[in-house]
Amino acid sequence: MIGGLSFAFANPAILAALIALPVIWWLLRMTPPRPAAEVFPPLRILASVMKREETPSKSPWWLTLLRMLMATAVILAIADPVFNPRSNTLATSGPLALMIDNSWATAPDWERRVEAASALIDDAEAKDLAVSIVFTGERQHDATPGSAGTARNRLAAAGPEPLPADRRSAIAALQAAFKDAPPGTIAFITDSIEAPDGKTMAALAAIRAGGLRVIEADGSEAVALTDTSNESSGMSVTATRLKTDDRRTLSVVAYDTRGRAIANGAIDFTPGAATAKGTIEAPFELRNDFARIGIDGLSTAGATHLLDDGFRRRRVALLSGEARDLSQPLLSPLYYINRALVPYADLVEPRETDLAVAIPELLEQRPSVLIMADIGRLPEETYPVLAKWIDNGGTLIRFAGPRLAAAPADDPLVPVTLRQGERALGGALSWSEPQPLADYPANSPFAGMPRPTDILVKRQVLAEPTADLAERTWANLADGTPLVTTATRGAGRIILFHVSAEATWSNLPISGHFVEMLRRSVQLSRSGGIASEGKAVKAQTLPPYRLLNAHGLLVAETGNARPLNVAPGKEPLATPDNPPGLYGSEDGFTALNVLPRNAELKRMDMVAAGPHVAERLAGAESWSLKPALMTLALLLLLADAVIVLFMSGVFSRVKRASATAATLLLLVLAGAALLPSPPALADDTRPDDARILERLDTTHLAYVVTGEEDVDRLSENGLKGLTDFLTYRTTLEPGAPVGLDIAKDELSFYPIIYWPISASAPMPNPQAVSRIDAYMRAGGTVLFDTRDQFSSLGASSGGTSPNAERLQAILANLDIPPLEPVPADHVLTKAFYLLTNFPGRYAGSPLWIEATFDNREEPSNRPARSGDGVTPIMITGNDFAGAWAVDANGAALLPTVPPDEMQREYAYRSGVNIMMYMLTGNYKADQVHVPALLERLGQ
Repeated sequence: MIGGLSFAFANPAILAALIALPVIWWLLRMTPPRPAAEVFPPLRILASVMKREETPSKSPWWLTLLRMLMATAVILAIADPVFNPRSNTLATSGPLALMIDNSWATAPDWERRVEAASALIDDAEAKDLAVSIVFTGERQHDATPGSAGTARNRLAAAGPEPLPADRRSAIAALQAAFKDAPPGTIAFITDSIEAPDGKTMAALAAIRAGGLRVIEADGSEAVALTDTSNESSGMSVTATRLKTDDRRTLSVVAYDTRGRAIANGAIDFTPGAATAKGTIEAPFELRNDFARIGIDGLSTAGATHLLDDGFRRRRVALLSGEARDLSQPLLSPLYYINRALVPYADLVEPRETDLAVAIPELLEQRPSVLIMADIGRLPEETYPVLAKWIDNGGTLIRFAGPRLAAAPADDPLVPVTLRQGERALGGALSWSEPQPLADYPANSPFAGMPRPTDILVKRQVLAEPTADLAERTWANLADGTPLVTTATRGAGRIILFHVSAEATWSNLPISGHFVEMLRRSVQLSRSGGIASEGKAVKAQTLPPYRLLNAHGLLVAETGNARPLNVAPGKEPLATPDNPPGLYGSEDGFTALNVLPRNAELKRMDMVAAGPHVAERLAGAESWSLKPALMTLALLLLLADAVIVLFMSGVFSRVKRASATAATLLLLVLAGAALLPSPPALADDTRPDDARILERLDTTHLAYVVTGEEDVDRLSENGLKGLTDFLTYRTTLEPGAPVGLDIAKDELSFYPIIYWPISASAPMPNPQAVSRIDAYMRAGGTVLFDTRDQFSSLGASSGGTSPNAERLQAILANLDIPPLEPVPADHVLTKAFYLLTNFPGRYAGSPLWIEATFDNREEPSNRPARSGDGVTPIMITGNDFAGAWAVDANGAALLPTVPPDEMQREYAYRSGVNIMMYMLTGNYKADQVHVPALLERLGQ
């Protein structure tokens, strides 16, 4: 053995020529021959002054040594030294038991494994021994000893399989075949990867035999992909390797369904690491086209990771019923949804607040899921668009809230019929207590999740009892009322959470359970996969569609593969009955890979085998030194020839020139380049830009132009009177009132818009109403004034004025929250003046605003109620503009009813409080905490 490797000469008799080396030494030392000296007398004087050149009688010792080395190299090359020569070490009695790993790891060097097995069979045949051969990748094992010819036929018919080695069954077959008489020799040609139980070598050693030979490859190519994760930054890929003693970088490539490489990344293994992760960075749309991941340069099933629709990262569009308050994000309905889904999905939000524009723009981005948080009524033109998107496979997830609770019961985009209004659980006026969650039904995608005990629901929207309500329910409260319901619409689905998306109705959004419920709901949006119809929660049997061969290629031949049983919560494993591949159909399939998730390759423990002979594969480590020795001899011969020529004076010294003048290229001076003239700028200003800049410079009160001259003139004069009052009584100095065409003008410049309702005015078109809805959703407020309080006093009981009917028609197309009269403790009553009512020209109509959540369990003696989320709508019939209107001299245009100047004063004060509330929000409510804060600060 030399360096742990066996060593032998193919022609050892040639080494006898080494004896002749001394003779060769003597012959080489005698050459060149002694030179003959001849004296020429006339030149004796000249010879005495000239330098004498002498020719040696013997060659130099170093030249002789060089030639001796050349002769030695030629002799050794002819003797043909070979490292790791194969030798016949089979026992002389007893059959040969040959166990061969034909797993996925053997695909790159299968031919060398066949050569090693053939050599063993030849040795057995030479000794007239029977041969028993088994393969660890076969479904059935027959270890009955037979002739060498039969073993060769089985070996020729075998090939690598895209499976891990199943050695337990193979060893059991050997034990059954040799239970009466043990084999003479057990030869194990292995892939060096340990089985999960780690008992391979111990089980082989338990079979009593004359000897155990283990033949293995180097194992450096045994690398497999075990997991992928489609994250926000890219596709994360996990790999494992068998050889861990060096640093190695692998290039991973993503392929589409046509086998084209469309992206790549790298996995870097550090020394000693058996697993490593890498990332394939690619855009979201490109990552969703990934069909499989492979390792560049490795053609094995283990180096290929198949992907199905479940690995695709969903695009989720988000819509909210109100504008996001960046200063108070925890109050935003989308805050918790965003935090829950951002690790698992790509989230998109609309750029426009107008739902008539935002919804088509979002659907153009082809989201898998659309989540709507507390949106009650949508623009009429969006319902057909959303219905078509859902029918084509989209998933709509809705969350309840005040707006949805106030929406009509005939909403076509809810999975169940809802009762109008909301149900309050707990509080002073409720007999019921906040409800926990019940166990999840078996047909729910949440089945298998532990029931949370710390989640309580205080408010919900209720579903009308129907015969199929239980089938449509995914989650219930403890009292049996639905928490999550669903319905299938065409190829898509609608899912409704009966609570809000923020923590006012329940503490579900602030729990980790909320993340898992959303993730599973979004995962059901897969297009075409086994979960596309909501059946992923049930066990399924899927036929083989495409199978993976040992070289990592998908083939259509399914062979004897059996259908794959997919059960919830259980990861299927690759077996001979279910080889790796795609199971399902062209419309939808699931991927089964070679190794389970997070598997790790480990080398077999050879110590457990006891005494054995370890060998390398034939051709892998058996190599000859003859080519290297012959090359060395040739190089020495060339060196000797050059030396002899040099010593004979063929090469003369050539004096190098002292210096060579370098020819410099003449530099052509470039003329001064003309400076380019400045580019002409297009004039992109518009005629109304100056007016827009003027309105941005200061705050303006705005009113809706109805088209009726007297109504519009009264609105302008009324807002002018309120503007003068604000300038005189407060530090706010608004600009001149602005009349708005809500169908064309920009509305976002104005904090509040006054809209006088007139039944005789033209009805605004749906586009104009949609722009008003977007304005309110973005944080603006519209003050609707029906101006009918005086006329309604004489109306019959239950009658409705024409202006009120017109307001109802306008609001029918708006997504408005539940309303209530201004409570006595609301910020509006204390924003600037202390008020108890809000009169205008008339004094009998209340001022309606958005209803706020009233937690009656809290103390009610607060000086002001919180005004978080300034109301987007106000409704009155008191004719504010009629009370505020003044002429050019500042005199009131219309009398109050009844005539009372103090009522006009309170009308102005109402206008001041409304403006302060619009501009400052809930600062008055926050002031009540100042004493407590100062006390805590010790001041």
